[in-house]
Amino acid sequence: MFGIIRPCSAHSCPSLQRAWLAHLCGLCLTLRDGQGHGARLATNYDGLILSVLTEAQSPATSPHRTAGPCALRGFRSADVVDARAEGARLAATVSLVLAAGRLRDHVADGDSARGTASARGRLAARWEAAGARMGAGIGFDTAVLTSTVERQLDLEGRPGAALLELTGPTEEAVAAAFAHTAALAGVPGNAAALAEAGRFFGRIAHLLDAVEDLEDDAARGAFNPLTATGTPLREARRLCEDAAHGLELALRELELADRHLVDVLLGTEVRRAVERTFGMSYERPGVFRRTAAGVGTLLTCGLWRPRWSSKRNRPCKNRCILDQCCDCCDCCSCCDCGS
Repeated sequence: MFGIIRPCSAHSCPSLQRAWLAHLCGLCLTLRDGQGHGARLATNYDGLILSVLTEAQSPATSPHRTAGPCALRGFRSADVVDARAEGARLAATVSLVLAAGRLRDHVADGDSARGTASARGRLAARWEAAGARMGAGIGFDTAVLTSTVERQLDLEGRPGAALLELTGPTEEAVAAAFAHTAALAGVPGNAAALAEAGRFFGRIAHLLDAVEDLEDDAARGAFNPLTATGTPLREARRLCEDAAHGLELALRELELADRHLVDVLLGTEVRRAVERTFGMSYERPGVFRRTAAGVGTLLTCGLWRPRWSSKRNRPCKNRCILDQCCDCCDCCSCCDCGS
């Protein structure tokens, strides 16, 4: 779970946006309730997929509550997934352990200043222990996550390792987390398809992370799986697109009470992430165009605006960031809607 999922598609539909926000805020508040305010820094978009998957299989296992005002919501209250929900607790467990792993990676790579390395190490240990306790409470063994880093380092030290060998530990860790949502939801028949979906999602996440870090890793002399295996970007993209297709096929096999948000996040958003990473932008279903220089990560052009935005009810042309930024931006056609 490396930052694939973004909220833009959910924002195009108010009901989906509310559902997505309920899981995001629920994850954030579950981290707070379990480990204090500082743990909210571990909140990530990809982690909330576990909460979404659990609720999609069995809504009864995912109680909601009304949360008080929050600055990130424009000081508004909102419907959120309650911290009692086991899906939210699984998402928090995985988020804590992965955040701890990232902290350890930074320390190991020498990215931390000497005075902060020890503090980061202590925080990583605390989050890892908290994740293990939370995971034990819902029957999830976090060893499958903590061992991923060690296995990854071992593979990276072996000469001649193939690219899909290097993505293997990530695939297996995500597969285990996805499959556990079936146990939490009481739908064991979904476990195999969820594990398959998790493997494909993990592969995509690992490869996109490698592509995004390619130049930085080269500058720092750090390990990158694409460079180490001599994999060209066109092959990396082919592998991502094949995995995205496999992910969609696995999702079709799931027995879900409500699949809309799952399909948006693990279907549409994954496809968007692949296009974004390889230098393309998404305009409308089935239409992709290369972006203008300097705006290729702008997945949403500003057409959607939250309720507290002063531009919420203005015409499309006034809301579109790309239309306003400069005369050279011809990559946005959102204003074709005529509103």
